[in-house]
Amino acid sequence: MKNKKTKNNVFATFVKLLKYLKRYQFHFWTSILFTAVSVILSLYIPILVGRAIDEAIGAGNVNIDVIKQILFKIIICIVISALLQWFINILNNKMTYGIAKNIRTEAFSKIQKFPISYIDSHPTGEIVSRVITDVEQLSDGLLLGFTQFFNGIMTIIVTLFFMLMISPIITAVVVVVTPLSMFVASFIAKKTFAMFKLQSETRSEQTGLVDESIEGKKVIRAFSQEDRVIELFDEVNERLGKASLNAIFFSSITNPSTRFVNSIVYALVTLSGGLLFLSGKFGLTIGIISSFLAYSTQYTKPFNEISGVITELQNSFACAERVFEVIEAPLIEEDSKESEQQRTNGDVDFVNVSFSYSSDKPLIENLNLSVKKGQRIAIVGPTGCGKTTLINLIMRFYDVDKGDILIGGRSIKDMSRKELRTSCGMVLQDTWLSPASIRENIAFGNKNASDEEIIAAAKAAHAHSFIRRLPNGYDTVIGEDGGSLSQGQKQLLCIARLMLSLPDILILDEATSSIDTRTEIKIQKAFETMMDGRTTFIVAHRLSTIKEADKIIVMRNGNIVECGTHSELLAKNGFYNELYNSQFCNL
Repeated sequence: MKNKKTKNNVFATFVKLLKYLKRYQFHFWTSILFTAVSVILSLYIPILVGRAIDEAIGAGNVNIDVIKQILFKIIICIVISALLQWFINILNNKMTYGIAKNIRTEAFSKIQKFPISYIDSHPTGEIVSRVITDVEQLSDGLLLGFTQFFNGIMTIIVTLFFMLMISPIITAVVVVVTPLSMFVASFIAKKTFAMFKLQSETRSEQTGLVDESIEGKKVIRAFSQEDRVIELFDEVNERLGKASLNAIFFSSITNPSTRFVNSIVYALVTLSGGLLFLSGKFGLTIGIISSFLAYSTQYTKPFNEISGVITELQNSFACAERVFEVIEAPLIEEDSKESEQQRTNGDVDFVNVSFSYSSDKPLIENLNLSVKKGQRIAIVGPTGCGKTTLINLIMRFYDVDKGDILIGGRSIKDMSRKELRTSCGMVLQDTWLSPASIRENIAFGNKNASDEEIIAAAKAAHAHSFIRRLPNGYDTVIGEDGGSLSQGQKQLLCIARLMLSLPDILILDEATSSIDTRTEIKIQKAFETMMDGRTTFIVAHRLSTIKEADKIIVMRNGNIVECGTHSELLAKNGFYNELYNSQFCNL
């Protein structure tokens, strides 16, 4: 049952690859044509060599001119075949790496459209491994397949034709014994597919561990867990070594097994050819037998190569299957139509909203909330109460299970995601900067911004002073995730990015958590100007930063338990009062 499933997976993966091959039909068929001509020329050489041998050992005087003509034909065949092989390699390389490029591009494009839930549930290193390493393994297998598989098949067909012309009897001996070679190769290939798949999965796990250890290096060192991380790596590395050893060992049996069968074929051809020659009944000459021996070798050699190719293709198909899992992963539901960009009035309404990340763990149930344009809404509560979840629902990073969210009286489901997210601007606690210039990072959401607008946004975010001190100012290129910039500086750039776009709805999720108190006061003043007339959601743990909010939403276990201004909530002497006093009782 397992072998049947494996066979079906391989066939399904092969069919999917054919879709990408369609774009290179010209290259494919031209390569096949050139391969056929090259093989015919190569296999015509043994016939010429046999004639030369018969001419050299024949009775009477040796005709040097005839031998020279034969040698000239041999040289012509060799030169043309070599040129064709050069063109074949060019065509095969273009096909292979073109297919790999298209698959990698499609996989990366799909990742950009994945729901946040997919990214949250899959290690980053695993996704990277599938898009980079697995596609690389696939391209290696495809190149080997194009260069050797088709050449081998063509060689078998043409060689069989030439052998039948020489001696059908000896050909029958070869044809009867040779399939045993393919049976051995096929048997081993079926066994190794699962091993190669396990190797790819373990390699992906190792990539994920390396990625996580690099991202969390500060935490690892802070808790002195270097040895533990090394132990984890050694354990995964050990499993990868065993998986690789098993896959390579069993696949390496293929070649010597097929060579053994081919040696039997060669011996039988020699024996039967010698006996037929001695009988003198079939018109065989030494030159003809020499040609046939060369053909028997040429005929059996592709079986060795094809068996090796099949083994490599098992690895490639195992990798391709993992890549296609990414490409075929379910995406977010496409927008029914691209609605035209409209200015929202800033009103936001939650109507009987229910949502949970897992069906067995309810989080938000029947939540109702009405926010008017220009209001500043602070969302507070203990960790895990659903504060950030509300933001995710507004942005449609996740869709509600029940109920609806309205912006300006329109359901966000009736808005295209582009329109919705253009209307909203976010600054998160976790910063993200691309490896580009400071200027490009600030203008990330507004590519048409002028230099004056970029500088004005940086000044408003109080980032202008530290940017000017950088080696190349706004043209300074920063590394991945901000390079050597401090966490606070990176946060300021993210704030400047938001100030440049100024959408209708602002979302500040612990936006000043990484900034010193003095700069925070300046930023808060800048926020005052930015928030004027705009609906603003502020997620905060430091309650001192949200005293001036028009409305404070207090959440607990996914529900709104209190709502009001700072003074109203303190007067209620409820949960908010408890949270507030817990932060300041020891001051």
